[in-house]
Amino acid sequence: MRYDHEAIEAKWQQYWAANETFKTPEDRTAPKYYVLDMFPYPSGSGLHVGHPKGYVATDIVRRAKRMMGFNVLGVMGWDSFGLPSERQAVKEGIHPEEVTRRNIDTFRGQLQKLGLAYDWSREFATSDPRHYKWTQWIFRKLYEQGLAYQADVGVN
Repeated sequence: MRYDHEAIEAKWQQYWAANETFKTPEDRTAPKYYVLDMFPYPSGSGLHVGHPKGYVATDIVRRAKRMMGFNVLGVMGWDSFGLPSERQAVKEGIHPEEVTRRNIDTFRGQLQKLGLAYDWSREFATSDPRHYKWTQWIFRKLYEQGLAYQADVGVN
């Protein structure tokens, strides 16, 4: 019997999406566990082999913790500020946001085909004002308290 991976994997991916299998419930009784992956830069045409290498490892942790009774939150985001997207947009004669959105759609589709256990309802991009307004807010708070400052120091 031949393993029809395209049909079988598509079936389960549709099931997971329809049933929100990996959505983190609002359960205050279970111990919480948060797994953060490094967000990819959506500046290329798609994922490279290094992306799944790391994401599969954290996916194993998410699934193991969920089986142990933890309320696991695993989100995916996109580190979407940067010159590569801008350069590509200039090359294509379109707005950088258009390039970024297109690449995010490609990356998301590839990650979903891998079957990784992300709560896609919490997906975000760092270029989204709903996200960066909070990074700006926390930076201002740190600055006001003297915890963010400019200095000449050695770095390794």
